[in-house]
Order: sequence, then C-alpha cells, then structure tokens
Amino acid sequence: MRVYFVIHIDKFVALTQYFYVTENASGKGSPGESGIYNRISVLRAERGVTRQQLADALNVNYQTIGFLERGDYSPSLKLAFGLSEFFGLPVEAIFSTRPFQPLSEQVYGSRNPAEKGGSR
Repeated sequence: MRVYFVIHIDKFVALTQYFYVTENASGKGSPGESGIYNRISVLRAERGVTRQQLADALNVNYQTIGFLERGDYSPSLKLAFGLSEFFGLPVEAIFSTRPFQPLSEQVYGSRNPAEKGGSR
C-alpha cells in the first residue's frame, strides 16, 4: 500500500489516480470489483474538475465518483450516459471491459520513442 501526504487534496487525488491509471493502462492492474475499466479520473484531471463538481453535475454523491474511478462500482446506464454527455465523449471512450492503451501509444503507436526513430 502506498501512502502519500500532500497539502492540497487535489494533488493527492491526482497522485493517487496516477497509480490507478498507470496500472489500468498497463494492463497489470485489475478493473476492480466491477470488471469495468474507465478513464474518469484522467478525464476529470484534463478538465480540472473535482469529484464534487462532477458529482454535482450528475446529481450523485461525490463518493460515487470515487467508487467508479476505482472500479468498485459499475455505473447504471443512466449514469454512464450522463458521464458521456458531461465529457462530450462516447460511452466506449470512457468505459471498457479491456484495459485502455496509454494515450501515448494511441497517438504515437509505441511505448518507446526510439522504436519510432525518436530523438537520441
């Protein structure tokens, strides 16, 4: 178990989510009890949205967002579509039954920049 003490809660959440996302993206982690992988924490971080702000927009408790991000809870269809609408993305861009590829692999096609003739 990793424990980090950070003064600002958002930094703690981001650091904690980094480990979840890293494990999720690499396929080494599990999707949690729900069996569903998701990108909610990444999408929140990209947009600078807190769990509370997202929860308020979706009319759910902020803890529900945490449960979803950790994979402890599978969203209802209504909640999945609400997240899709909030982020402006299709449901399959947010949730998957398989681990997500890291964004760098999706964009650049390789984990190692040297494989693509990158800088030395």
